[in-house]
Amino acid sequence: MKPKAVFLGSEPGISNAFSAGTKALLNEDLDFLPVYYTEDILRDGRAHPELREAEYAFSTWGIPNLTEEEIASLLPNLKAVFYAAGTVQAFARPFMKQNVKIFSAWGANAVPVAEVAAAEILLANKGIFQTMHRGGAPTWEEHDRAKPHPGNFGASVGIIGAGMIGTLVIEKLRGCRLNVKVFDPFLTRERAEALGVEKVSDLPELFASCHVISNHLANNPQTVNMIDRRCFERMEDNAVFINTGRGQQVAEADLIAALKEKPGRTAVLDVTWPEPPVPGSELYLMDNVILTPHAAGSLGDEISRMGEYMQAEFRAFYNGGPTNYMVTEKMLETMA
Repeated sequence: MKPKAVFLGSEPGISNAFSAGTKALLNEDLDFLPVYYTEDILRDGRAHPELREAEYAFSTWGIPNLTEEEIASLLPNLKAVFYAAGTVQAFARPFMKQNVKIFSAWGANAVPVAEVAAAEILLANKGIFQTMHRGGAPTWEEHDRAKPHPGNFGASVGIIGAGMIGTLVIEKLRGCRLNVKVFDPFLTRERAEALGVEKVSDLPELFASCHVISNHLANNPQTVNMIDRRCFERMEDNAVFINTGRGQQVAEADLIAALKEKPGRTAVLDVTWPEPPVPGSELYLMDNVILTPHAAGSLGDEISRMGEYMQAEFRAFYNGGPTNYMVTEKMLETMA
């Protein structure tokens, strides 16, 4: 008899992450309950005895936030959650307290973020974000080769955080003949040498010494507003700050002040806090701010890659083999 399994979340969200082909592979090993369990269904007061049989759960964005007590009551036999999305910070700890293992497709979600960040870094070194035409009256100015846009040969690029995404960005930039510097307190000298990067121990110094700085810090209480005035005021006159990480890590008022002080500085922000910026935010009005709608992460067909990762991770776990993406409580201290 196949073990029982359950999808936690809405049917549209689940089907977006777990394609028909991925579901078919899961059904080879598991007997899924016929209901997609959203938070409303779980908490509507009705008994759900069938849930007590579930040993494995699969989910994505929109996973119900359950307490330890609710997990113990509703899902007492649950062994593992396979989450076809990135960060698990919002829901994982109560499951872990009930000895439920958590697996996340952060590896799959890291791929498109790293692709976008690496592309934006290369564009920023060419001065694209400062010189691109944004509409309005037609303007054209031939690129002055003497302007302080270094291009990509030997330019200094700063990476904040060398976790999964930061490391992928570094790897994607390999071969571009860039001088990559990294701020990450957890990065060892040996690993920095293996990555071919220079470890920088002072975050403001990273901003002072690099034309482009890209944020990939883990999202936790220790990193809130970590990128502040001390960093932004040391940016070069035409430097570019890229954020595809998390908005809470940036002291927004400090960033705005630095961009006003030297309008040649530019911020390319895929994330903000709050997200989107509040109505009337100066970020909407500034010519040297490029806002994108949290598009760096998995979207469109990219989302199904996360479901594929979790199906493969389940198969490895179920068969007693090595897994790649299990999350531990210790990892939650430093991961996004």
